[in-house]
Amino acid sequence: MRKNFGAKSWFYPLPVLIIGTYNEDGTADAMNAAWGGLYDADKVVLCLSAGHRTTKNIQATGDFTVSFADAANVIPADYVGMVSANSEPKKLEKSGFHITKSEFVNAPLINELPVALECRLIKMNEDGNIIGQIVNVSADESVLGADGSINFDKFRPISFDPVHNAYRVIGEKVGNAFRDGGLLK
Repeated sequence: MRKNFGAKSWFYPLPVLIIGTYNEDGTADAMNAAWGGLYDADKVVLCLSAGHRTTKNIQATGDFTVSFADAANVIPADYVGMVSANSEPKKLEKSGFHITKSEFVNAPLINELPVALECRLIKMNEDGNIIGQIVNVSADESVLGADGSINFDKFRPISFDPVHNAYRVIGEKVGNAFRDGGLLK
């Protein structure tokens, strides 16, 4: 038997995305955004309201990074989502995150977050959603496996649980994509 909850913004999993941009004065900013994802094979979509400093920065510079929060950085990742750069100009500094300028776009990479998408603004759609082209994916060597690709067990990305306002680790492998379903053919 099912229980009905009505219309809710419960979508699983919701990645915890940390969006990095540069302010007008060249200082870095970051915000936590759970509402975003792939828009196409090489594009991202972010659902950010117009009042965010990050939205204004993306409109001004045309570039941004999307880092995936991980279990090791829950506290600073949550902080950059709780505090607005509109009222706290030293938000990124207070978070404890450190940045390196991307080689591919005019946006900061957060050193502590090991996997990031480096993106260029394509457009804002009629709802105000930001659509960006993925220019590069970068990963710190600390999360790479013996095969040279991202190792989920080393990475330990987190997702947002909207029902319980919690962060949860993503990780256990339970099958093989584009292979296991073939057993039913």
